[in-house]
Amino acid sequence: MGLGFFFKYGSMWPEAAWGARITWAIGRIWAFALMAFLLLLSSDPANCTISQSDEVAESGLDSQQYPTENRNLLDFNLYHRSDQLLQDISELVSRHPMIMTEKVWKSVVVGYSTEMAIVTVEPGGRRPNLQRELRILLNFGQHGRELVTSEVALRLLSILAGEHELRNHDITSFNQVLTNMVLKVVPVENVNGRKKVEKGDLCERKNGRGVDTNRNWGVDWGKKEKDYDPYEENPGTAAFSEPETQILRDVAASFKPHLWVNVHSGMQALFMPYDHKNATPDEGSAKPMESLLKTINTLHCKGTCTIGSGGGAVGYLAHGTATDYMYSFLKVPVAFTFEIYGNADLEKDDCFPMFNPTSPALLESTIMNWCEAFFTLFMNLPTTLGSISNATTGHSYSNLDVLSATTPLSHAGSRVVNVTSIYLNRKDRTFWHPTEQNDVFLKHRMEEDWILTEFLYFSVGLGSVMLCFTVVKRMRSLRDFRQKSLNQIV
Repeated sequence: MGLGFFFKYGSMWPEAAWGARITWAIGRIWAFALMAFLLLLSSDPANCTISQSDEVAESGLDSQQYPTENRNLLDFNLYHRSDQLLQDISELVSRHPMIMTEKVWKSVVVGYSTEMAIVTVEPGGRRPNLQRELRILLNFGQHGRELVTSEVALRLLSILAGEHELRNHDITSFNQVLTNMVLKVVPVENVNGRKKVEKGDLCERKNGRGVDTNRNWGVDWGKKEKDYDPYEENPGTAAFSEPETQILRDVAASFKPHLWVNVHSGMQALFMPYDHKNATPDEGSAKPMESLLKTINTLHCKGTCTIGSGGGAVGYLAHGTATDYMYSFLKVPVAFTFEIYGNADLEKDDCFPMFNPTSPALLESTIMNWCEAFFTLFMNLPTTLGSISNATTGHSYSNLDVLSATTPLSHAGSRVVNVTSIYLNRKDRTFWHPTEQNDVFLKHRMEEDWILTEFLYFSVGLGSVMLCFTVVKRMRSLRDFRQKSLNQIV
């Protein structure tokens, strides 16, 4: 971090205040000292490394249990491992502290524990009161085998941070919505289930103890249809018996989103409530939601996505689902389930390619297409909310009047707008492209913000170096003692 700041913003030195100069110098000294220490440590024979065979053993992967040809279908050059994906997201958030924060929720239920990272994105700048914002809750990775959904989450966050581009270049029509919007993004709901997939159980959709978290919600919970499959749809011992559903329920209840989207793969479909019955909400809500889904279908599915209620359009009823709970109990006015990829030509046991693209080109196309779909969703959401009857949902949308003038995307005018290389001016909360004048602003802004950050990095780095020296010294002492003992024995 220190070196990157030095090479990119070394020109700040002449204009910097004395406090910034001192911190700048300390940060540089620390960075070079740490690099030298790491080089020394890496060449030390006492430094312990983990071999590839040790890594396989630690993962618990039994090569006899999972045939090589099945494990090779999950290409980790194409997909992130869960730990790496979450680390990349944390690093992304740390690079954009003015608009992004991350909280890791932890929960333990009867000896079973989970962690869930949730990223909050405020494109208009971080504010203490979110009641007047357009609030959006996006959930990815609910089923372990659906890895592609979390790849979309990572890319979407990168686009919102301005580090990645969409395929077109019109940003102006997004400004009014983005600056009045706050998102909470769950990149991987079911971390434990996903790790089972990464170890070779490619058909696993349930959580770490065998419960389908999309059947564990408290709406029509536990009801079993004639085609009920306990391997696929185990609802748990009770509604909200699982820590994953408890965390999401509590986050949604406090956040009070206007929009919920649960992102899955396995087919191409856009669903509204309900999942547990062959019915849609009343006309005042169903028609605006259906119109929005049709827009997305036209722009991003080429008209091929299935649209309707989950219970009516998918061919089976699902009880205890997240989307039904969000809509029926938490009164989220717009609640959707997106199915973003599926290969229906494959056999049921050919799980990974059925739920995930397996070629780089198809994966990239899928990710970009659905990131664009989310921006289409954001642009049209104010109009959809304005069309939904207050009497039906119990919500008041007067606080969203400021967004009503936003021009929505429609299937009549097919265009997708782009958030590319955007910077945020915290003073007037507007988005603007980099120019020479804006670069000057950024330098002075970074001069202010990085003084404390560099000092903190220096303090932590110094402590880390001291700790590493202590550990290495102890390791060498143990090595010498062991060698001395062996010599005595001989």
